[in-house]
Amino acid sequence: MKKQLLISVVDDDESVRESVPELLKELGFNARTFSSGMEFLASDALLQSSCLILDVAMPAMPGPELFRELRRRNLSIPVVFVTARKDEAVRTRLLNDGAVECLFKPFNDTDLLRALDKAVGDK
Repeated sequence: MKKQLLISVVDDDESVRESVPELLKELGFNARTFSSGMEFLASDALLQSSCLILDVAMPAMPGPELFRELRRRNLSIPVVFVTARKDEAVRTRLLNDGAVECLFKPFNDTDLLRALDKAVGDK
C-alpha cells in the first residue's frame, strides 16, 4: 500500500533533496522534491501528497509559514518537520501547532520511518 503514497520533501538543501527521496523509495514510498514552499504550493503534489517532510528554515517561505498556509487553505497534509537547529523549544512549538514530528538533522532511517508511520498510519 505504501507504494501508492506520495511523500513530498520540501527543503532548500540539495543534499537532502537527493538523499531523503532515495531513502523513501527504499521504504516503499513514492517521493517528490521541492526546493521551496512556493514551488510546492504551485505543484500538483499539493493535492496528491500523503505527507510532507518540511525543512524549518528556508529562505522566502520558512517551513512553519508553509504549514500555516496549508491550514489556511484547509489542507490537512500531515507534516514531519526537519531542522539542523537542535532547539527543543522550536520542536515543542511545532508539535503543539499540529506537526506529526520534528526531527533534528541528521536523522536516522528508524526515526524517519517512525514519523512516517505516525503521519500516514495504515493508509
